Amino acid sequence: MKRALALVVASAIVLAACGSDAGSDPAGDASGETRTIEVSMTDMAYAPADLDVAVGETVRFVFRNDGAVRHEAVFGNQEEQEAHHAEMAEMGGDHDGMDMGSMPHDEMTELHSVVVEPGETVEMTHTFEASGPMMIGCHEPGHWEAGMKMDIDV
Repeated sequence: MKRALALVVASAIVLAACGSDAGSDPAGDASGETRTIEVSMTDMAYAPADLDVAVGETVRFVFRNDGAVRHEAVFGNQEEQEAHHAEMAEMGGDHDGMDMGSMPHDEMTELHSVVVEPGETVEMTHTFEASGPMMIGCHEPGHWEAGMKMDIDV
């Protein structure tokens, strides 16, 4: 009987030691710690192209523009992305007429967003409040139409 109990305890210890860490869980860590996701922005694509997160999870994004032109990262669902795209089209399609140095991109739109110049890196933290499909989109001229989107399953 003692031997059987010792085997059960030893097995439990081994299983606990072999458990998954936060890095292997695609939806992040249940402890509330912020997960960091590095995103490469190339001409007309984000890498990774899709992501899984948990409701309430806070993610620190590190956006690195590895492309030759300016990109943006706008958080929102499909409807919000389409509305932002229409706004951009009404304004001439790009950020060139805006004073990017004195006004953060978040103040230009109601959506959580950043603009990243070629060769630059910008960090941003985002908390995913509700479940459902979300995405990050780039609405620089031609980018959205070319499919520059990251699908996020919340």
